[in-house]
Amino acid sequence: MTQINVFTEIIDKERYADIDEKDVIEKTRKLLEFYISDVGSKSCLEGKEYESITLDIVFCDSEKTHELNRDYRDKDYPADIITFAIFADDENSFIFDGDINLGEIVIAMDKVHDLVNQDISGSNNWRQEMFFLISHGLMHLLGFDHQSEEEYNFVIAEQKKALESIEYVKI
Repeated sequence: MTQINVFTEIIDKERYADIDEKDVIEKTRKLLEFYISDVGSKSCLEGKEYESITLDIVFCDSEKTHELNRDYRDKDYPADIITFAIFADDENSFIFDGDINLGEIVIAMDKVHDLVNQDISGSNNWRQEMFFLISHGLMHLLGFDHQSEEEYNFVIAEQKKALESIEYVKI
């Protein structure tokens, strides 16, 4: 079995004290295990030999995602999620000491709460919305995009299956 290393950082621990980092790490590992078994052969992992996979999840606010969007993506607006897919997006990526560094998922928790409070996301629970975004970010880190309707439908269908597999979020 592949070792999955998930590191979390909460930029404002006082503001986001309700995030259970151990739960996030455990469920993110399970989501990634699901994706590896379900769509791994279609992902950036295809044909690669590795012993472990590493990724980071950063919880921050929309001010930070606005800054990241502006500085790294030339987009002048805050995002609920930004992914930096190190392995999937770089054709010169390498596996160091048997480890693949997939990259980083950055989530603006104030936007997560806003989506739920405004009933925009269809979720009535910020944890469900947070894990929906984490599962979406994982798909991006694995090299999946959604530029077409077909790609979007594929990503969302995989997310639903993955979230149901952790018996945490029902969509």
